[in-house]
Amino acid sequence: MLLPVIFILLLGGGAVLAAQSSINGRLGAITGVIESAWLTFIMGAVLTFLLMFFFEAAHEATLFSVPKWQLTGALFGVVYMLAIVFAVPRVGTAAATVTVISGQLLMSLLIDHFGWLSNAVRPLDVSRYLAMVLLIGAIGLIYLSHQQRHRRLLHHPG
Repeated sequence: MLLPVIFILLLGGGAVLAAQSSINGRLGAITGVIESAWLTFIMGAVLTFLLMFFFEAAHEATLFSVPKWQLTGALFGVVYMLAIVFAVPRVGTAAATVTVISGQLLMSLLIDHFGWLSNAVRPLDVSRYLAMVLLIGAIGLIYLSHQQRHRRLLHHPG
């Protein structure tokens, strides 16, 4: 019963990320990449602080007691935000999103296969190898589409 709700929540989260990428890409093109990313993190910090303050139950561990490597996830969020804000105005929301999702899926397959970052091992099998090939193909097709559009605009502007 809970599994369908989780997948619906994740699907909605993905849709919001695509919209956020497009909005922040436009904002970053006008105000600057770092300013746009900064605004995202300030708003996120305020909202998550309020949610934590009013709704989060106490846990046995704190940010000060967990292994320090686990705090690097916050840095990866900064890398993601800067990359997406920089890329969207240049390649479009679809190309940026497909590439980001492909990077996420490829890395997640490796994390699962090797059990990195204290995760359970889920070995690569034929279907996972095929998924990687299809992801790389998706990136290639989006790239080709982008290149063809760029060539058309150079030869037939306006």
